[in-house]
Amino acid sequence: MLGVGFGLAVIIGNTIGAGIFRAPGTIAAQLPNAWLFLGVWVLGGLYAFLGAIAIAELGTMIPRSGGQYVYSRYALGEYAGFVVGWSDWISSCGSTALVSLLIGEFSGALVPALAGKGPVIAAVVAILFAALQWRGIIWGSNVQNLTSLLKALAFLALIVAGFVFGSGIGYTQAENYNPPGNLFLVVVPLIIALREVIYTYDGWSGVIYFSEEVKNPARDIPRSLFGGVLTITAIYLLVNVALLYVLPVKTIAGKEFAAGEAANVIFGNNGDTIFRCLTIVSMLSSINALHLMATRVVFAMSRDGLFTRKAAVVNDGGTPSVSLWLSALVALLFIIFGQTTGRVLTIVAFFFVANYILSFISLFVLRRREPEKPRPYRAWGHPWTTGLALVGSLLFLAGAIVSDTRNSVYALVLLAVSYPLFRLAKWLN
Repeated sequence: MLGVGFGLAVIIGNTIGAGIFRAPGTIAAQLPNAWLFLGVWVLGGLYAFLGAIAIAELGTMIPRSGGQYVYSRYALGEYAGFVVGWSDWISSCGSTALVSLLIGEFSGALVPALAGKGPVIAAVVAILFAALQWRGIIWGSNVQNLTSLLKALAFLALIVAGFVFGSGIGYTQAENYNPPGNLFLVVVPLIIALREVIYTYDGWSGVIYFSEEVKNPARDIPRSLFGGVLTITAIYLLVNVALLYVLPVKTIAGKEFAAGEAANVIFGNNGDTIFRCLTIVSMLSSINALHLMATRVVFAMSRDGLFTRKAAVVNDGGTPSVSLWLSALVALLFIIFGQTTGRVLTIVAFFFVANYILSFISLFVLRRREPEKPRPYRAWGHPWTTGLALVGSLLFLAGAIVSDTRNSVYALVLLAVSYPLFRLAKWLN
């Protein structure tokens, strides 16, 4: 059985990935002011914390593995659960592919003999972590604990190096930014920046994918959620404070990997090598976590008759083996068709906040429909905290639709297609 340590490890492993390396450049380009730049990271942490308050009640009330799919199906019906489950599964498999490809790309830059073999390396890494989990949940949890610890230590080293070798230049230029007088020109950059931040925080609910495998759900799920969100917020803030201690905002702005720029300043000629090694170490725990989570989603759907029943088979080690290898296969397909993976994930990302919206609505529905159902943890401040998280999610979704209308239309088409697929899944079972 799993405990708080694993819950924290899977949340940290799943959440802290390539986003923290990529997002600062985009955010600095939109908000070229040190305090605004840091402020949106605080807002992202607040949103995640409000969400954790609501999810903690659902997770302890319905301690079944499978993530947010479980709550939407229970509260809103099978079709809502189907949409949440399939979008979550596909995005997890696609993310596994993208993270693996990034490892392959960076490995080729570090070792000349591996140059140009990124997809092969990505496939090997994805299969290797699937094989480790196939041995059983103990293997999977131990790998997650180890790789997440290495990730935390790597980030700690980067943060310390930033403060030791930085000069605080990013803060000395904070007063140079004059916001535009047009309100629209202020709001749009803020929405874009917040979108990047919230995407980077996504993954904070990782422990709920393993609710029935957790030793004491009533205690360990809330502790993992709150501890995970606070830890991630602290790491993100410290990383960005350290970045600004090394580089001015205008230098960070628009950079694909701002941490790499900082590493070049801190470590000189060795900066690129150190940054790429840090990234690879960081990505390993992400792959393990994504495999674990994708497996539980398709397992839960199969158990409920929304996918083939064979995927609900669990091996002697406690791993849903068919679900694991199906998830690994989909990740491999994404790796093979790497050029289209980013587009698919961009379209499916439309559902990421929509899934949170359905979870928050589920809490309102269940409070009204089943007021007497045992709730080992009751959401603090409900309905206000849940309502604030819901409103924030709706505003974020509206902003995403306005700022990326084309992919939002594709997502709506995908939603329309999902209903006949849902009926087909029901008919086959």
